Amino acid sequence: MTRNLTTIGFDADDTLWHNERFFRITQERFAELLMDHTPADVGPEQLERQLLDAEKRNLGRYGYGVKGFTLSMIETAIEVTGERVPAAVVKELITAGQMMLSYQIELLPHAREAVEAVAGRYKLVLITKGDLLDQERKLAQSGLGDLFDAVEVVSEKTPEVYRGIFARHGDGASRAMMVGNSMRSDVVAPIEAGGWGTYVPHGLVWEVEHAEAPDHNPRYTEIADLGGLADLVEQLG
Repeated sequence: MTRNLTTIGFDADDTLWHNERFFRITQERFAELLMDHTPADVGPEQLERQLLDAEKRNLGRYGYGVKGFTLSMIETAIEVTGERVPAAVVKELITAGQMMLSYQIELLPHAREAVEAVAGRYKLVLITKGDLLDQERKLAQSGLGDLFDAVEVVSEKTPEVYRGIFARHGDGASRAMMVGNSMRSDVVAPIEAGGWGTYVPHGLVWEVEHAEAPDHNPRYTEIADLGGLADLVEQLG
């Protein structure tokens, strides 16, 4: 009997380990550093909106990850201060970005058990966006690297990208599942590619990754946390 499911893709950041909280911490530091250098009517909410706008504009230039985020903070600081931001503040923003590249990762609950439960029985592919060196560092720290058959660090997660990955590392998208916390990138896109998309909610979600859940699609599944993955895979596989 041929199994329906032969390949499982895992997202990395905020699916296997914490990540978004470091961006939130740095964003708070960004607001503190600019507090004394912006007009009185520019508060934390406006700073956050302008930073998000800069991040969206710059995705095509810098891609996802800490480096692009740091450059967007500097760009926003220049804009909101009318190009009068002190060099000392820019230096602090660069330091804040560098700190983000040195945080020790912390696995999310059930992450190791979930990957170990399906390793060897299915072909596992880590599919993530972000800075290549940073993603390699986090994977090495996680201790999960040896469990994956392949690692793909991509600039964007589109249906076309998923089709290519699952063709290279499996039996095609139709027999593959993607597991992740981003509805847009980890669920909707792989379903549009012809695979399954399994949503694992995370408390912190970047606005850019928001999308409506494809509730009526038979290939959409959701689990409360990674502790439910093994049973789900068994049902589908």
